[in-house]
Amino acid sequence: MSWALSFGVNRAEAETLPDLFELMDEPPTLNVEEPDPARPDDWVLTAYFADQPDDATVARIVALFPSASGVTLAELAEQDWTTLSQRDLKPVRAGRFIVHTADHADAVRMGDWPLRIEAGLAFGTGQHATTHGCLAAIERLRKYRDFRNIADIGTGTGVLAMAAAQAHRNARVIASDIDLIAIDVAAENLALNHFAAGTCAGRIALAVAPGLSAPALHDRAPYDLVLANILAPPLIALARDLSAVIAPGGVLVMAGLLHHQQRAVANAYRRHGLVPAWPINRRAEWPCLVLTRKRV
Repeated sequence: MSWALSFGVNRAEAETLPDLFELMDEPPTLNVEEPDPARPDDWVLTAYFADQPDDATVARIVALFPSASGVTLAELAEQDWTTLSQRDLKPVRAGRFIVHTADHADAVRMGDWPLRIEAGLAFGTGQHATTHGCLAAIERLRKYRDFRNIADIGTGTGVLAMAAAQAHRNARVIASDIDLIAIDVAAENLALNHFAAGTCAGRIALAVAPGLSAPALHDRAPYDLVLANILAPPLIALARDLSAVIAPGGVLVMAGLLHHQQRAVANAYRRHGLVPAWPINRRAEWPCLVLTRKRV
């Protein structure tokens, strides 16, 4: 059996989750969601425990969120949660791309670029607006130019690296992540989708890399296309290093930021010579920034 602690929080607190690894020896898994788009400030946080938490643990977590309301703690019946979650992962389209699970393989149509991604341990199923926005950007960019040297930073499931490789068949692609589990998941997805691993053109290399200075990434620079679906704080922190590996005329596609964070992220990169390739989307909840380095 497992346990779920749920309560309402406001949006600001939902977007700034504390690092429970610093506070607890065995922290729960946290999930936040916006159940009703018509009420954008009302979110729900759920903490999942392997065993029933004691009253002190519950109180400690709830106390981290001043707006907490409607606290409930419930035992979850034994079920195959991965299978159940995959039933809710409907196919997602972005241009010619369609991201689907095995349960929805029949949604693929003639001319589609299908990417099969099962629910798992790494981020990036294609369902989240950040991944969808990057896929749409890859599709749009393909119409304007052909990229030959591509990097996917913080690859998660590898979905963006595979999409870029699909759109640019002769490109050298490298997908990196700080998390070994993510790279293992990406390797499985490459095989599942019939992409070849390797370092030459038409193949995808995988690397566990904590930053752009890692030899696996640094030695292949400069890149004419870099994809980074992370979060706003690390994107800002990486501004100097990410900008440095973009070739003149190269493009940087970034996601993982909220609409009120896009100006700060864009300004961080503007200081290093990257400017918007097309107008910033002021309305999108999870915007995708597409920047370019001007040719000298």
